[in-house]
Amino acid sequence: MSELGQRELSSRVIEAAIAVHKSLGPGFLESVYENALCIELRRMGITFEQQKGIDILYQGEVVGQHRLDLLVEGVLLVELKAVAALEDIFFAAARSQMRAADITDGIILNFASMPLTIKRVGPGLGHNT
Repeated sequence: MSELGQRELSSRVIEAAIAVHKSLGPGFLESVYENALCIELRRMGITFEQQKGIDILYQGEVVGQHRLDLLVEGVLLVELKAVAALEDIFFAAARSQMRAADITDGIILNFASMPLTIKRVGPGLGHNT
């Protein structure tokens, strides 16, 4: 997928997240927002894998597994949070997950904030983008 295509895809996911946030507001568990976002993505015709397991490799051997909240269209990590504030560790974890899944684009969504906090994550992006 081209960079422009991925940017459009992330914009559509953000549109879906905003719809969920407007409807539910803050105060629920991450899993509630994740399930609601899945409904919204399906409604929009966007394909995704929920809680996709990815192997973590060290020296070519599997040393563990991580679950991605959402892998959208096979190219975009969507990490959902419901926390008071996003911390640097969330961005580091997202980048590690992206490396393990061999993808270059991600979004962290914090549903506990008003308005919805949306942060893009990429190999060269800082946590302020």
